[in-house]
Parts: sequence; C-alpha cells; structure tokens
Amino acid sequence: MVPKYDYWLFDLDGTLVDVESAYRREVLSEVEDRLGLALTPDERYLVWHGSDDHRAELLPDDLPIRSFWETFDAVDDPVARAEATYLYDDAALVGDIAAPAGIVTHCPEPVAEVVFDHLDIRDWFETTVCCSEEVGWKPDPAPVERAMRGMEVAHEGHRGVLAGDAACDVGAAWNAGLDGIHVERHDPDLQGQCVLGDYRVSSFAEL
Repeated sequence: MVPKYDYWLFDLDGTLVDVESAYRREVLSEVEDRLGLALTPDERYLVWHGSDDHRAELLPDDLPIRSFWETFDAVDDPVARAEATYLYDDAALVGDIAAPAGIVTHCPEPVAEVVFDHLDIRDWFETTVCCSEEVGWKPDPAPVERAMRGMEVAHEGHRGVLAGDAACDVGAAWNAGLDGIHVERHDPDLQGQCVLGDYRVSSFAEL
C-alpha cells in the first residue's frame, strides 16, 4: 500500500496527459523532412515517448539530441498541440489529492501553459517547473528541488514523491531524496526496458 505523502510532484507529458497520435505523426513527419530522417511508426513513438538513450540510438551520430529538439520546438505549435492533448482518464484522480501538488516537466513552458488552460487543470497544482538548460533536466534533482521550494515543502520530516512515466522521473525523485513512482504508460517490450521505482503502477487508480 502506498503511504500517505505530505506532497506530490508529477511529470506532465506521458504521465497525466498525452497527445493524439495524428498530431504526433504530423509533427514528427515535418521534423523528419527538415532533418532528412526516415523513421518507422515504432521509432516515432520512441522518439516522442522514449528516453534520450532511445533517441541517441535512432538519430544519426552527427545529429545532437539538442539540435533535434530545437527543430522539434520550431515545428511544434503550442495551441495546436494543446488542442490535440487529452487527459488520461485515471489522471483525473490527481485533482482530488488532499496535499500540495506540483508539476516538474520537460514540456516547454509555452506549451505547458496552453495545455493547463485547455484542459482546465491549472488549479490542481501549486507550482510548475518546466525544465530547461538554465533550470536543469531530469534526472538532475535541481528542477525537483525548485518545485519543492515553490511549494514550501523542503523541510526535514516532510515526505514527498514524484510520479512519472520515464526512468528520468524516478531518477530525479531519488536524486532529490523523494520516493519515485513509475507510471507505466508505454509498452516495456517496445521500450526495451522495465523502469523500477519505489512503486510501479499502470494507473493512478492503483494509488
């Protein structure tokens, strides 16, 4: 049984929300055209939902991952993406958590802001930290620690947790001294790995 935590942190994309496959296909097709790539449907899924290790294996050696994301961000439209974004059914339970909650996401701030408004979930969270070169990227604990300061929960004796769909989420939680919950949204066989955490669930209903 999952213990009662004093505060909760969540990843956003792939954990609470996701994007319709048609939009994902449209954006990645344009990125491929600009970069001269040719990805299969499974490879597109891994580029979108996988880790940087997956991307390093799928992208050409002379294409830095950061350059890929710069092209991706130039193609990705915040409004169009928000309109194609949906809330996982079980994620609605997050809005009922009787404890401080926050977001730590790799989603760019302009996109996250529109998604919050489109799905009307902004008031679920006391703070939002969007990772960046300045803030840091999960599994670096810096973004998590910033969120903890924003919620004023960074005190000895407070027990917190971060829930996310990727290994970097659990890693960021552990590096910041929190428990990590892996929410298994993606086929581990396709990903080629099984992410372990303090708890592993396929739905927030299990919590």
